[in-house]
Amino acid sequence: MRTETKQWKVLKSDADYREAIERTIEIFHAEDGTAEADELDMLLVLVKDYEDKNIFIPTPDPLEVIKLKLNERGLKMKDLEPIIGSKGHVSSVLSGKKELTLKMVKKLHSFLGIPAEVFINTNKAAHV
Repeated sequence: MRTETKQWKVLKSDADYREAIERTIEIFHAEDGTAEADELDMLLVLVKDYEDKNIFIPTPDPLEVIKLKLNERGLKMKDLEPIIGSKGHVSSVLSGKKELTLKMVKKLHSFLGIPAEVFINTNKAAHV
């Protein structure tokens, strides 16, 4: 445990980031109104800034998310027929040969609980 508060600066390296994360964990339950609570607030801002600039999460493929949700719920492609259309149409959509329509997306969102952002985010990588 530290006895004095470090003067934190913008995190510019992985080493700075790791040190900030370690300290954040160490003082995570600091009481409001203390020097550690102020330090924690600063660290959270610095860590978020570093992550926004340096850590990327790939955007999931909507078709893979649909298949995963079907599998999780023990459903088959047949269960999507009321949402997407005939067996052939479901197959064409899930293979990527046909595009999802807005109407399908709305129904899939309701039926499978897939966040709408999965369907509309077309970036190959998204910020954390």
